[in-house]
Amino acid sequence: MDSVIVFVAMYVLYVSVIVTAWFWWRCSRTTQIELFVRLIIGGLLALLLATIGGHLYYDPRPFVTEHITPLFAHAPDNGFPSDHALLTSFLGFSVLPYSKKVGAVLLAIAVAVGAARVAAHVHSPIDIVGSFVFSAAAALTVQRVMMTTRVRTWWERRIARWR
Repeated sequence: MDSVIVFVAMYVLYVSVIVTAWFWWRCSRTTQIELFVRLIIGGLLALLLATIGGHLYYDPRPFVTEHITPLFAHAPDNGFPSDHALLTSFLGFSVLPYSKKVGAVLLAIAVAVGAARVAAHVHSPIDIVGSFVFSAAAALTVQRVMMTTRVRTWWERRIARWR
């Protein structure tokens, strides 16, 4: 069972990247451009929020405070927030407006990755929840900005030039 937890905690995030790339590949050219920009801007925003959150709140990793052995080697640095959970949940929240099914699959992967990282004793639950909050906030902010009438009109003109 430990090997399954380690595999999910360390490597399943690549599955979410592959699923997102597959979804992107299947979209129309307009959606591809829009999703790409959304992922870049939202990803940078999520990373910024996570960095600020990590500086404001220090949560030592469970194997440091509880003197337990993690299932895989990890640096004893700040565990808040989880980078793996941040990436996987951000991909899920970003794809959700385009496809509820694919977004739900990506969010299920994110939950599995987060749970595995807690089970592997490298993160506490607050690290995972914080990552989900930061990624949801970033994805929702980009969604709101891109849906405003002024930005939408400007954006549609730019996409029309790229076709």
